[in-house]
Amino acid sequence: MPKSQFIDPSEVRKSGKIIFKDIPVNQYEKTIDQEKENFSTEDFLRIYRDMAVIREFETMLNAIKTTNEYNGIQYNHPGPAHLSTGQEASSVGQAYLLDKDDYIFGSHRSHGEILAKGLSAIEKLSDKELLEIMESFFDGAILRVVEGKQKNKGSVKELAIDFLVYGTLAEIFARETGFHKGLGGSMHAFFTPFGIYPNNAIVGGSADISVGAALYKKVNRKKGIVIANIGDASMGCGPVWEALCMAAMDQYKLLWEGEHKGGLPFILNFFNNQYGMGGQTTGETMGYNMLARVGAGVNPEQMHSERIDGYNPLAVIDAIKRKKKILEEKNGPVMLDTLTYRTTGHSPSDASSYRSKEEIELWAGNDSLEEYMNKLIKAGVAAKEEFDAIGENVRELMTKVCKLAVDDSVSPRMDLMKRPDSISGLMFSNQRVEKMEDRECDVLISKEENPRVQQIKKKIRVGIENGKPVSKNRVYQFRDAVFEAMLDKFYTDPTLIAYGEENRDWGGAFAVYRGLTEALPYHRLFNSPISEAAIVGSAVGYALCGGRVVVELMYCDFLGRAGDEIFNQLSKWQSMSAGVLKMPAVVRVSVGSKYGAQHSQDWTSLCAHIPGLKVVFPVTPYDAKGLMNSALMGTDPVIFFESQRLYDIGEMFHSEGVPEGYYEIPIGEPDIKKQGSDITILTIGATLYTAMNAAKILEEKYGMSAEVIDARSIVPFNYEKVIESVKKTGRIVLSSDACERGSHLKDIAQNISEMAFDHLDAPPVVVGAKNWITPAHELEEHFFPQPEWIIDAIHEKIVPLKGHTAKNNFTVNEQMRISKAGI
Repeated sequence: MPKSQFIDPSEVRKSGKIIFKDIPVNQYEKTIDQEKENFSTEDFLRIYRDMAVIREFETMLNAIKTTNEYNGIQYNHPGPAHLSTGQEASSVGQAYLLDKDDYIFGSHRSHGEILAKGLSAIEKLSDKELLEIMESFFDGAILRVVEGKQKNKGSVKELAIDFLVYGTLAEIFARETGFHKGLGGSMHAFFTPFGIYPNNAIVGGSADISVGAALYKKVNRKKGIVIANIGDASMGCGPVWEALCMAAMDQYKLLWEGEHKGGLPFILNFFNNQYGMGGQTTGETMGYNMLARVGAGVNPEQMHSERIDGYNPLAVIDAIKRKKKILEEKNGPVMLDTLTYRTTGHSPSDASSYRSKEEIELWAGNDSLEEYMNKLIKAGVAAKEEFDAIGENVRELMTKVCKLAVDDSVSPRMDLMKRPDSISGLMFSNQRVEKMEDRECDVLISKEENPRVQQIKKKIRVGIENGKPVSKNRVYQFRDAVFEAMLDKFYTDPTLIAYGEENRDWGGAFAVYRGLTEALPYHRLFNSPISEAAIVGSAVGYALCGGRVVVELMYCDFLGRAGDEIFNQLSKWQSMSAGVLKMPAVVRVSVGSKYGAQHSQDWTSLCAHIPGLKVVFPVTPYDAKGLMNSALMGTDPVIFFESQRLYDIGEMFHSEGVPEGYYEIPIGEPDIKKQGSDITILTIGATLYTAMNAAKILEEKYGMSAEVIDARSIVPFNYEKVIESVKKTGRIVLSSDACERGSHLKDIAQNISEMAFDHLDAPPVVVGAKNWITPAHELEEHFFPQPEWIIDAIHEKIVPLKGHTAKNNFTVNEQMRISKAGI
């Protein structure tokens, strides 16, 4: 049943004060001798080796970027390389206790985190597991490179280290033998078999994505924790704050039930290197003085916030051990302020003019490798010669790997001359997966018991009965169609979850989900904060980890609040991963009217412009159910637009009504809604009904037969039916509620001009909304396309209509005027 928290005014109005607990700062004080009971000599030395691997890796990259040479190996790398020199101890300490089931997400400065996590995973995996991973990944392509050049056949773990370092470097150098074929590069590298998930070029971009990964683990009862590694400057990013809010929602501990009850297994870790590019966070661009204090304002547990000394790997290990226990006891989330410092610039081209030479030298004098080594020597763990040997072995490893990574014969780049479709073939996965996991679905009642299902059974599934429209309270509506598709998938795919603003109890902003609350436990359908970036960003994380998710943005206008998450994250990770990742995520977006300038815009063109998104806009119940079924069967990200004007309409075009059973409409296929012979009208969205009215006027008043085609999908889009229609009619007008300037219909019109030029009697004409703000409901008929606009446009730009006098100006002079005025 629906759940709510009772808010008692007599309680919330009481006087009192909030008491904060102390936040620990650099509290670790153990000596090496004290730690000998926790670490063997081999452990101590392995920690040093891992730090040395990262240091040498970054040293090599810096040398190549600044001198085009490393140990005699010549190479010019024009791409990015944001180095983490100085931060080695923090990365190695964090990764030490983590295994392949623990996921880390990173930032643009994450080479060290990749290597540290990979080295930790290699240590914990068996030889058999490692060989299976290396042999199966891209059919052993990376393994063959490192195995074939290994002079002295070492152990499987040594081979795996070569594999890790080479795969990372080859990815940075844009080689096809990189971890995702060179399509991600330095700032986006990852390797999921070792629990290394995508690093992100957008500052703070991993924060909300990681929340989604933690949701995936929690909802689907998966092992391990999730850590988001971001920089201290990202505290100024809105999505980071949204991630904090979503990660710490009370509902996890108060409303989720059974084994799902309890906090997220999530650590938001700030690698606090004191700078955001050239801005000094403490003392300049932020006001927190000490980042760890921020956790105190998030929840009563203060996010178990703590500052730790990231220059001491043992201090970081100690903190991760304690925080991991908190997460395992379901008392997360956690926030860490991991103190560190980058001794190099933001990138190799950065001269560090914003900080003093004395400061850099002071931190270099606190070198974490030197300090850790000296402590081990002093405690009698190992002699200086052993550390020198480790350093020599690491340099040999890096030299060997670097030679391989720059060798075109063994590390080629994608040949886009021979295989021009290599990247385009990765933009979509185009797979059909009925359920992401094969297990029982968590539900509260059977489908048949659902009161909404029983109500729908009584409805008439066609919109016209005996020649008359069926009343709204009797007709099967558009919202019912979306509900049926969603409900079916909830009982088929156990990983499916849905969330957004007012999704539970309320039933979503427009009652599409009414009836799901009774059917689903809280962990499968829940309300989110009003945090659009976190809503979509967490969906990205949930999907790329292997779950299916539907999130809702209440209004199309709110796409801007989730701009990065839609345009840079949701759309790109399949292709940047070279197909390693899938993105079974649907973002439902309602397109409004009557709510004015910030709630009534059609932004379909923005989404259509971004490669990697499938974009659909059904406007009939039949199409809505069929397209939602297809979206929920696929493994690609789909932006699913819905018009608020149409939620309560019935099916007007499919004569047999909307089937009760399952069916799919392929994404990308337009549909002829009315046959005609004299002119084609192609529409996107609710303007279909405007076009139908225009077609009726054309036929009755001017004897012109219009063929009306509903695009249904925007990306992909099959032009065949449209071109066939244009060949028949010789004329086409295109219309939607999107503002005319920059409308995707212009792109479609251009393509039609090129594909059917010899068959056109006049250029295609686009009729869109005015290039204004959306006015109040009472003035909307002057803003959104009307039937008369379509007829006037035909009359003035395509073919004169006998006896017609245009009221709206579609002349060339008017086009020039409004363009000059920017309207």
